[in-house]
Amino acid sequence: MCGIAGFISKNAETPVAEREFKLGKMCGVITHRGPDEQGTAVEGRAALGMRRLSIIDIKSGQQPIYNETGTKLIVFNGEIYNFRELKKTLEQRGHRFKTNSDTETILHAYEEYGADCLKHLRGMFAFAIWDKSDESLFIARDRVGKKPLFYALTQKGNFVFGSELKVLLEHGEISREIDYSALDAYLSFGYVPEEFCIFKDVKKLEPGSFLIFANGAVKTEKYWNFDYSTVTETKTEAEYIEGLRGKIKEAVRVRLISEVPLGAFLSGGVDSSAIVAMMSQLLETPVKTFSIGFNEDSFNELKYARIAAKHFGTEHHEFIVTPDLVNSIDELVWHFDEPFADPSSLPTFMVSKMARDFVTVVLSGDGGDELFAGYTRYVVDGKRKGLGALPGSVRRNLLRPMIEALPHGTRGKNYLYNASLDPVDRYIDSISHFGGLKKKSLYAAGFKGKLNGSFGAGAGVFRRIAGEVSSKEQLDRLLYLDSKTYLPSDILTKVDRMTMAASLEARVPLLDHELIEYVQKIPAHLKLKGAETKYIFKKALEGIVPNEILYREKQGFGVPINEWINAQLKDRIRETLTEKRTMERGFFEAKYIKTLLEEHRVNRRDHSYSLWILWMLELWHRRFADG
Repeated sequence: MCGIAGFISKNAETPVAEREFKLGKMCGVITHRGPDEQGTAVEGRAALGMRRLSIIDIKSGQQPIYNETGTKLIVFNGEIYNFRELKKTLEQRGHRFKTNSDTETILHAYEEYGADCLKHLRGMFAFAIWDKSDESLFIARDRVGKKPLFYALTQKGNFVFGSELKVLLEHGEISREIDYSALDAYLSFGYVPEEFCIFKDVKKLEPGSFLIFANGAVKTEKYWNFDYSTVTETKTEAEYIEGLRGKIKEAVRVRLISEVPLGAFLSGGVDSSAIVAMMSQLLETPVKTFSIGFNEDSFNELKYARIAAKHFGTEHHEFIVTPDLVNSIDELVWHFDEPFADPSSLPTFMVSKMARDFVTVVLSGDGGDELFAGYTRYVVDGKRKGLGALPGSVRRNLLRPMIEALPHGTRGKNYLYNASLDPVDRYIDSISHFGGLKKKSLYAAGFKGKLNGSFGAGAGVFRRIAGEVSSKEQLDRLLYLDSKTYLPSDILTKVDRMTMAASLEARVPLLDHELIEYVQKIPAHLKLKGAETKYIFKKALEGIVPNEILYREKQGFGVPINEWINAQLKDRIRETLTEKRTMERGFFEAKYIKTLLEEHRVNRRDHSYSLWILWMLELWHRRFADG
């Protein structure tokens, strides 16, 4: 696991020493991603570098790596789990290897197959290959978006890329001008979706895509996508269960390759317990497991983590997140680069730091909710079809204006508004923290003008994504939408940044692309059966994971931010959000912010998450946008 950085200069006239210094700064800012060593190369107009966390081929896997003729070189972040099998195939085709690393295997695969090499890779990755012969750069990102990749073409014509946004900022030619549509999307969802970047000049290479930079131009293309168009009921439920068990076990098995100590996150939920169950079957020694808990009982899942740890005979470690640890928030803001408001990032950071004292690699259960329909919001969406049955013209022209005219705080206003929307819009509104109704009160007049009165750039993108699904099942559309938005931009961003902050590699078996392609063919009614979420997944785990864990009420990775905001953080958040410095940014109406703070203070309404989103945004501004 590593971090990569680089730039392609418009011309090679800049002194090599100057470019080496700039590249060194870009690599240095992500030392946490790879504390073991740094490698750089300046070849013609290209400057490529990386920071390495040594996992595979520790002795000879240093990067950048060149091909036999020295015409191509690669920097790589990630792990390729099938590299040994792929290497054997390439050797049979005449390729000669200098190392035993997965990095070199990618380079030879690119020589053999070109862009189609991506179809041969099983793993998580973001890599860049510079071809000296035609001065082209090939960059690719894994199918689901486990590894990040930011890029920009500067006004001077220089191409810059890196594993984190701060890498690009170190280059010196990236403007910090904010993309207001990205900011608007953040306030909707609590994260900046893949289609946006908080800085106007920067883009993210989307999951399942590759990029070619040549002759001063950028071209991107998709090579993989989630596919719900081939869902067929050709198997019995028992056949799906049997096949699913095998796929899950295989996805875990290939991720046990490592030359350093390895363990697993264990929350006590179904997903992480399933991973630990398979690991315990495949490993000869007890699995090292790591769990986080809280003093607040309603958020504490340690009871179930202990049940799983005892059942599977693991070497178990626990850590309690106490309110004083919220002092780490400023550090988290720095690691995320963009505004990010998922409060579970704090316990993820803490459990990563604890795990790093024992292991260098962990397996996690992330991705199960998007793959198997695990979120209770899918159930809620099905229950809100009522008003949606009315003709669209009645809902838009009669019902919705009446609802919008109701005063702020009217009981049931948000529910009625949500239920009056079309199916996809209803779901988008339900996962929006500041939806259209709230933004009308939240946004200052000047900011409304900058957005041209449109408060739904993110919603528009989400609507387009949901429309890409040919399935007639509403659940398929929602699973696809979450897999393209919430999964890479929130869940996987959180896992990547927080584990890398602790110099820990996280592997995610449930997002193995072969497993995903199998599950996508399972009919929707076997994933969400009535109100039973993850139905087929749980059935496949019966007799493997204790029923006490399989069929307990879903809790999720909750964080007691309401308690923290009402106690330890109360004064700091109020002061930050009402300071002159904050208000002068011109984004929000001071009166509305004070209303949120006051209603929360007197327990009239729980605005903890809204306040958290606004607080994280202001802390981000002070760390990044203000210079």
